[in-house]
Amino acid sequence: MEPKIICLEITMAFGQILNTVHPVLLLDGKNRVLVDCGFSGCLPLLEEQLKKYGLTPEEITGLVLTHHDHDHMGAAAALKRINPGIRICASPAETPLISGRETPLRLRQACELQKHLSGTQREFGEAFCAMLERVEPVHVDCQLEDRTWLDWCGGCQVLNTPGHTRGHISLYLEKQDVVITGDAMALENGVPAVANLQFAQDPDQAGQSLQAFLDLRARLYCCYHGGTYSPEAAAEAGGCPE
Repeated sequence: MEPKIICLEITMAFGQILNTVHPVLLLDGKNRVLVDCGFSGCLPLLEEQLKKYGLTPEEITGLVLTHHDHDHMGAAAALKRINPGIRICASPAETPLISGRETPLRLRQACELQKHLSGTQREFGEAFCAMLERVEPVHVDCQLEDRTWLDWCGGCQVLNTPGHTRGHISLYLEKQDVVITGDAMALENGVPAVANLQFAQDPDQAGQSLQAFLDLRARLYCCYHGGTYSPEAAAEAGGCPE
């Protein structure tokens, strides 16, 4: 089987706001790996996406969680329940958050922010905190260190890309020259940017991780927020960042 890197699309509503995210599916002769899995409650939507490629959630062999955020790992526990054999992977720094041994960073941030909100903002904040509290922890089977090499799709290297969170990781598919960015890079109006800079644990570090991506000059970037980005296509359109 020829290796394939497929950018999926899942859209869910939070209140009146629609959120679209892009988990990535890595397929080769023996591996069926998902990178991030979407929000709590989105397993049926994920199932629909996988069905387009002739797969079921039970056939996924691995799940890489780039970091703990609810929109990246919200469906992980549900996926594990219907597919107990799936191997869940994350960085050592994110593992205590994903497994529930530490209070999630986002929940701590949201609760602290609540002290300074009022009116409708406070109501939205309360709903957001409640949603974060409902995210189920899940056991991490495999911890991925920086520069770990995996045989997925002909060769895949783990990259530490901190800033958005302390233990954020991304993947570089060397043979295909494709980067799976997680939240270390997002697309805003088609242009690479730091994802949700106001919520970055370390904004300076987040900027450095984004620049490291751009310095790779990869053929394609799969961004969880925004979809795919091709520097060559952007340059032809006059939109390539410096």
